[in-house]
Amino acid sequence: MEHIVVTSVNRDDLPDGGSAHFARTVFWIKNLSPATRVEVLIPDFKGNREALETVVRSGIHVLNHNMETVPRLYQRVRPGAVYQRSLDILKAAKEIRGDILTKSGLMLGVGETMEEVLITLKDMRRHDCDIITLGQYLQPSTDQLPVDRYVLPVEFRQLKQEAEQLGFRHVESNPLVRSSYHAWSHVN
Repeated sequence: MEHIVVTSVNRDDLPDGGSAHFARTVFWIKNLSPATRVEVLIPDFKGNREALETVVRSGIHVLNHNMETVPRLYQRVRPGAVYQRSLDILKAAKEIRGDILTKSGLMLGVGETMEEVLITLKDMRRHDCDIITLGQYLQPSTDQLPVDRYVLPVEFRQLKQEAEQLGFRHVESNPLVRSSYHAWSHVN
């Protein structure tokens, strides 16, 4: 296997947010398949730098933490999360290990403006995010947020161009993109 993405539900019930579980999983993947690139999709660990260090130093190739949305909608879309804390996770990963690739994603169509998306992309680049995925939010059930609008394919193409001009190493931008969409191609 060339590339694997490891993710989990948030483990806020654990003091380390589940970082030790991530590190053990990476250890065994690398033990059994040393050449496999490992990407982890992590929560924000409530800003716990020690938890982040555990994961970053575990032998991963890509640290992925999805921003999900723009600052104005953060509390509505990600209750309990903090916009700046998510940005700080991306920046801190690079401070801990400069060679690591950082990645994040936005789900569009929950009420953001294109101007807000561009501001968010700029914030992510200022915090050393290397790879970005942009996809359409799709309401999983009636218990979740409704779709505000369906973003047009031409808008996804425009956002891809804008993100590339900002200096992202790799950009996936399409209605059906999710954070692990073609993940192996983001690091080649």
